[in-house]
Amino acid sequence: MTKHSIPLPWTNVYGLARTLVALGTAGTLAASSAQTLFRPVATLGDYPSCQSAAAGSVFCLSPHDYTGLTWIKWVCVVTLLITASGWRPRLTALPHAYINYSVFSGIAIVDGGDQIALILSVLFILPALGDPRRWHWQPPPTRPLTSSSHRAFLLLGHSSLFVLRLQMSVLYFQAAVAKLPHSEWADGTAMWYWGTNPDFGPAPWLATLVTPVISTALGVALMTWVPMVIELSLAASLLIPFRRRQYVMAAGLLFHLSIAGIMGLWSFALAMAGGIIVLCLPAGSSLDVAYDGLPEQEPAGPSLQRETQPNATVSSLPPSGL
Repeated sequence: MTKHSIPLPWTNVYGLARTLVALGTAGTLAASSAQTLFRPVATLGDYPSCQSAAAGSVFCLSPHDYTGLTWIKWVCVVTLLITASGWRPRLTALPHAYINYSVFSGIAIVDGGDQIALILSVLFILPALGDPRRWHWQPPPTRPLTSSSHRAFLLLGHSSLFVLRLQMSVLYFQAAVAKLPHSEWADGTAMWYWGTNPDFGPAPWLATLVTPVISTALGVALMTWVPMVIELSLAASLLIPFRRRQYVMAAGLLFHLSIAGIMGLWSFALAMAGGIIVLCLPAGSSLDVAYDGLPEQEPAGPSLQRETQPNATVSSLPPSGL
């Protein structure tokens, strides 16, 4: 019996990250009415606020008209779903970033997920503009890059993704360090306050599971300190060997999934998941599932795959596959 691998094209790192970020923003718009997204805020005035740089928001095409805002909102949702599908990265990159800018600057109440989604979508522009594929799930072209413009886009795309990795690393470092001066995080009780908060605490059905945990000293301490350890690990992930970095990535994704389940911050979780995937996996790679069996045909050339754990491998795509 010989070990082989089946490539899963939907796990293309760059494409999967774009899809998750787009789905997060689409979910925010689709699940919220125009009356909820655009309403007066005390001391700040009406939204969308079409003043200064915010006047560039797509929602300023129909200010203070809920019918028009609803139509614009659904056009944005459809555009984001097309982006999430992976179709024509070159054509969807700029609309994706523009919609995220419009959401961040135009809706009444934004959260950290909207800000991260904006930053990531902007950093995805250069890799996407240099991506010639019809779908970002497809394998990259293997033909050599002869054009100077192609090589320039390749360099700019890799540079943008490198900046994205640094951004995510600094973000998690700041998130962990900023908690340290607060006594609630230092003494391990912070999650008790968040877990019992009527606005951000778990739903009633989930509270029956969470409350007994945060009501014990050990339980609340673990729920408070483990996230800080995960954040620091993600901050240092670029310095961690790839074999171990996969475990850090898995912990980070589980961490944000838990936040989404307990606090309902699904758009935030999807945006951060997209950033974590780019942070922890090599550029232009895809996850493969390994299996034991007899091959139908032996590969004709050397394999680009390298084993990373007993049941999975990572295939590095040619540099043109940003």
